[in-house]
Amino acid sequence: MSPSLTEIQEEWESLGQEYQKLQETHRKYIQKLDEISKLQSDCSSSIARHRKRLKEMSRRVDKCTKDSSADDGKTLGDIKEKVKTQEHAFSEMDAYLPKRNGLYLSLVLGNVNVTLLSKQSKFAYKDEYEKFKLYLTVILLLLSFICFFFVSYRFVDAIFNFLLVWYYCTLTIRESILITNGSRIKGWWVFHHYISAFLSGVMLTWPDGKLYQTFRNQFLAYSLYQNFVQCLQYYYQSGCLYRLRTLGERHNMDLTVEGFQSWMWKGLTFLLPFLFFGHFWQLFNSLSLFRMAQLPDCKEWQVRMCGVCFLVLFTGNFFTTLAVVRHKLKSRNQKPKSM
Repeated sequence: MSPSLTEIQEEWESLGQEYQKLQETHRKYIQKLDEISKLQSDCSSSIARHRKRLKEMSRRVDKCTKDSSADDGKTLGDIKEKVKTQEHAFSEMDAYLPKRNGLYLSLVLGNVNVTLLSKQSKFAYKDEYEKFKLYLTVILLLLSFICFFFVSYRFVDAIFNFLLVWYYCTLTIRESILITNGSRIKGWWVFHHYISAFLSGVMLTWPDGKLYQTFRNQFLAYSLYQNFVQCLQYYYQSGCLYRLRTLGERHNMDLTVEGFQSWMWKGLTFLLPFLFFGHFWQLFNSLSLFRMAQLPDCKEWQVRMCGVCFLVLFTGNFFTTLAVVRHKLKSRNQKPKSM
C-alpha cells in the first residue's frame, strides 16, 4: 500500500470519528431544542395563570381596602405593592419568551417568531438598529444636500424619496421587533414613523410640474435640517442613555428615538429650540401646501395629502414634546417639596 493511500485512509478514519461526534452533538442539540420549547410553553402557561390570579387578588384587595381598619389597610397596601412587583417581574420574563406577533408584523412577516432568546442577541440587534438609523440619516443628509445645492433632476428626487420610504418602512419593522423583545418605545414616536413613511410615499408619487417645483426646495431644505437635527439628537441621546444605563436608571433595551424624552433633560437642553424649530417648520410646510391647494391650477391630490401629513406630524411632535417638558418641570418642582 502506497504511503499516500495510507494517509488518505487515516484521514478518512479521523473524519469518520469527527462525523460521529458531530452527529451526537447535533442529536443533543435537537433534544435541547425540544426541551426549550416545552419549557417556553410551560412558562407562558404558568405566567398567564398567575397573572389571572393576580388580577383577581388586586380586585379583592381593592374591595377590602374600602372597609378596612388602619392596620388592615397597611397589610393590604403591602400586598398590593407585592402584586405590582410580581407584575413587573412577569414583564421581564415575557421579554425572553416567544410571543405572537402584532398585527403589523403579522402582515409583513407572517407568523414568524422574532423573539431573541439571549441578552447578547437582544443587545446586538438593538445596537445594529441604532447604527442603521445613524448611517441612513447621514446618507439622507448628504443626498438632500446634493439635491438642494447641485442637482435638480426629478429622477434624483425620486431616488431620495424612495430611500426615505424604504428607511421609514424598515424602521417600523425593526422597531416592532424591538418592542417584541422588550424595548419600551411608546405612543407617538412609534406612530411618527408610519406617518413619515406615508408622507415620503406621497412625495414619491407627486408628478413633476409647477407646483412640485414650487415646493421642492422648501421640502429639501426641511429634510436637510431634519437629518442634521437627527444626527445631533443621536449623539446626544446615545450619550445620555449610556450614562443612565451605567447608573441603572434606564432599561438596557431603551432606544434613541425621535423627539425629546424625559431622560434627556440633564445636560444639553439646548436641543429643545432645534426640535421646536423643526416642529414649526412642519406647520409652515403644511400651511404652504394648503395655500397651494387653493390655486386654480392645482390638480394633484398629493398637495392636500402632504399638507395633512405635515399637519399631523406638527401636532403630534409639538404637543408630545410639550407634554414631556411639562411633566419633567412638574416632577422637578415636586422634588424639593418632598425633601
